Amino acid sequence: QVQVVESGGGLVQPGGSLTLSCEASGTIYSIETMAWYRQAPGNQRELVATATSGGRLNYADSVKGRFAISRDIAKNTVYLQMHSLKPEDTAVYYCNAQRVLTTSTPEYEYDVWGQGTQVTVSS
Repeated sequence: QVQVVESGGGLVQPGGSLTLSCEASGTIYSIETMAWYRQAPGNQRELVATATSGGRLNYADSVKGRFAISRDIAKNTVYLQMHSLKPEDTAVYYCNAQRVLTTSTPEYEYDVWGQGTQVTVSS
């Protein structure tokens, strides 16, 4: 069974920076894509950024130039560096592992979610 756990959330002032971490654990052989999503109160969950095992990165328009996603393939970890934070970035941030090839059964776990970590941007 595969699990992902986020860490690094907290309260930060507008214009500040914060780095989120997410580690996947379990019977993992490889992970195709790791991603960050976020959900603000009253809103739907939205994609923030993705990173594939091949190094392809993708960002939501709202965070381009401010956020940076990176992966440590060997550690099954993904990071989200957030800079120039705005109040509208306030949300629960969720880590997502997609198409996880495992060393047991089932052979694949296609969509694994973490519990989320709160990010609050406020003065």
